[in-house]
Amino acid sequence: MTGTDTAPDSPPGLDRALLTIIGVMVLGGMMSYLDATIVNVGISTLGAHFDASLATIEWVTTGYLLAVALAIPVAGWSVMRFGAKRMWLLGLSLFLVGSVLCAVAWNAESLIAFRILQGLGGGMVDPIMMAVVAGAAGPARIGRAMGLISIPITLGPVLGPIVGGLLLDGLSWEWMFLVNVPFALAAIVLAIVALPTDPPRTGGSVPLDILGVALLSPGFAAIVYAFSQAGSQGFDSTRVVVGLVIGLALFAGYAVHALRTAGTPLLDLRLFASRGFSASVTTMFLLGGGLFSLLFILPLYYQQVHGHSVLESGLLLAPLGLGTMLGMPLAGNLADKVGARRLVPVGALLVAAGSLVFTQSGSGTSQVALTAAQFVAGFGMGLVGAPTMGSVYRTVPGDAVAGATGAVFILNQIGASLGIAVVALILQGGGAHTAPTEGSFGNAFWWPFAAGLVVFAMGLLLPGRTAPVAAPSPAAPAEPVSA
Repeated sequence: MTGTDTAPDSPPGLDRALLTIIGVMVLGGMMSYLDATIVNVGISTLGAHFDASLATIEWVTTGYLLAVALAIPVAGWSVMRFGAKRMWLLGLSLFLVGSVLCAVAWNAESLIAFRILQGLGGGMVDPIMMAVVAGAAGPARIGRAMGLISIPITLGPVLGPIVGGLLLDGLSWEWMFLVNVPFALAAIVLAIVALPTDPPRTGGSVPLDILGVALLSPGFAAIVYAFSQAGSQGFDSTRVVVGLVIGLALFAGYAVHALRTAGTPLLDLRLFASRGFSASVTTMFLLGGGLFSLLFILPLYYQQVHGHSVLESGLLLAPLGLGTMLGMPLAGNLADKVGARRLVPVGALLVAAGSLVFTQSGSGTSQVALTAAQFVAGFGMGLVGAPTMGSVYRTVPGDAVAGATGAVFILNQIGASLGIAVVALILQGGGAHTAPTEGSFGNAFWWPFAAGLVVFAMGLLLPGRTAPVAAPSPAAPAEPVSA
């Protein structure tokens, strides 16, 4: 069904061309999100195989995260300079090559180096995916498009522990990386065949904000590194304090530069002058903190409080993923009709309610109640995620989509790193490095509960429904109009 098939007061439909773009992008996006959590499950296996200490082998994860942090800020510029299709194929190719090299790594150091290469590709894939779909959908269809494209962002991390557990249960460690190969090859072939060719660039080429890159990318990486260490070392450790100080100093330097430069900044901070945009990216920051803290704590909870195996704890995450998978497309469809302002607060309360059940749970709590709570929280995340992503693009002009995408992913990643660090610290008795107890798990679940309440308040500031317009062409998105 196309836009011409809808009633005058209805938003235009998702045509075949847009659905094709979404399908191609979901395949690539799901791959990168699955990989991150698959490897997290196998860290102890990798340490044993390479005879490496935990402090060394953790860099398999940390190195990947830092590479993602370096790549995300420049992804938007690369799309404007070289074209979305070219950069999408480059990101997928780097991810593919990195995956193959990881599978043939001969020691921990080589594995870490290849994971960094893989992370550079993964860091390009995710923001390019969002920017391309947002440009193709336009404001009137952005909610439903985000409902579909957001599935890999939330479902991938849920499925990752399950897939990782299955792989490690029956195959060797190399398959944690080789599993990416067929998906990456399929994504590359489909992108070559199905994605529209990049239009010829008009006017002068977009210059790279070199000073912006020198400030923003390492600043982002420093903050992500600090939070990745805070969970085990505490926020008062030297490496965490130094990382935060360096990161915040570089961010402050970038803010001064971005507001004073006469050229085009890597990320336009003037976008934050819009209340709707600021509320949207803040909500994504909090959603990252809530979602990834739940994905971090739930497997540990099932293993240490209920005595389940790694594979069983991964399978028990399925209700969270199912709820999200159902909530995302439903919320995306409703967002184009009723607006994010009505959906996000409801979803936030569902997340808080599901988390509240776990704050009161223990070894004797019924699995039926825990399953229901996970499903409710997952469904709530679906109601929050898709409408919020849609509202980000409704609040910026078409030529700012790439920069807005960078802001979303930077804050979402920082939120995820902060959320994991906070719950890890709570589990260790506030930095005393004690073994997690049943009570400490209950305390840790208050973090996603609190995040849900703050998202509820931020959701009231999101923009309303976009006035129905004819479906725009990808090259000329319509101006966002909120009702």
